[in-house]
Amino acid sequence: MSTIVSDRKSKSPAAMSKRMSSKLIRSLMPEQLPPAEMPSCEVRPVLKGQKALVTGASSGIGMGIATALCAAGADVMINFIGDEAAAKRVAEQATHCGCTHRGKAIVHRADVSDEAHVREMFTRMRDEFGTIDILVNNAGLQQDARLEDMTLAQWNKVVGVNLTGQFLCAREAVREFKRRGVRKEVSCAAGKIICVSSVHEVIPWAGHVNYAASKGGVMLMMKSIAQEVAPWRIRVNSICPGAVRTPINTSAWETPEAYNELMKLIPYKRIGEVDDIARAAVWLASDEADYVTGASIFIDGGMTLYPGFEAGG
Repeated sequence: MSTIVSDRKSKSPAAMSKRMSSKLIRSLMPEQLPPAEMPSCEVRPVLKGQKALVTGASSGIGMGIATALCAAGADVMINFIGDEAAAKRVAEQATHCGCTHRGKAIVHRADVSDEAHVREMFTRMRDEFGTIDILVNNAGLQQDARLEDMTLAQWNKVVGVNLTGQFLCAREAVREFKRRGVRKEVSCAAGKIICVSSVHEVIPWAGHVNYAASKGGVMLMMKSIAQEVAPWRIRVNSICPGAVRTPINTSAWETPEAYNELMKLIPYKRIGEVDDIARAAVWLASDEADYVTGASIFIDGGMTLYPGFEAGG
């Protein structure tokens, strides 16, 4: 009798669901996970002879992208707004990376949200390098607050740099790409624009409405520009990083407790590194990605895979 009663209980929907969920969690999340390993990738001169501008390149992701483009053979202008010494260190690092095919690097101070600054920056780009082949729209910032506490100044600052700044730089780049046209000996495209967006172009982020709105705007701005300029052989794409180890988010990874909490959001179970983003930027800027335009490429270890549902929700 007790066996029959137990059997009936086990077949109740709630009990069955709980048992299935526990079994699924054990099968999907083994106790012993393989250690996180960073890939070892060959650096090749796929951007030799090209001229690149990377905005917000004095630290973090921008620094990594500028260094990688230079290592791949491009001459790079490193844009910055604050710390000139840091920008010069990036230029020094980029041009002494040990790659025999590395390009050269210069630094330029400009506020990308200021139209006059952007025009001056592109004028210097042409003066120094003759033209531009690659624009990496990376400059961005956060000024976080709850909606009811957020000031108009905070909203305007973030949208001005993160979205308007990308528009202003993209507009100047497209003008130059169209003026110059395709240089077959350099690239089969007239120009490439890479917008650095975020997983928060699709993931809502309470307490960061200005930032999330700016990145959502980048997504449709990028796609609209890509659609408009594709016939001129101009490619426009976005890179959307997830959690990446940079100084701006140190609190999210500097302690074991913080890191373990972060891993709940990342199915691949490691934090992103700047090199993960930089390698994607080099590929997108190269002719190896010539048929790629209008794409948002998420580099996030699976953060956009709704990790809360990894065991059925």
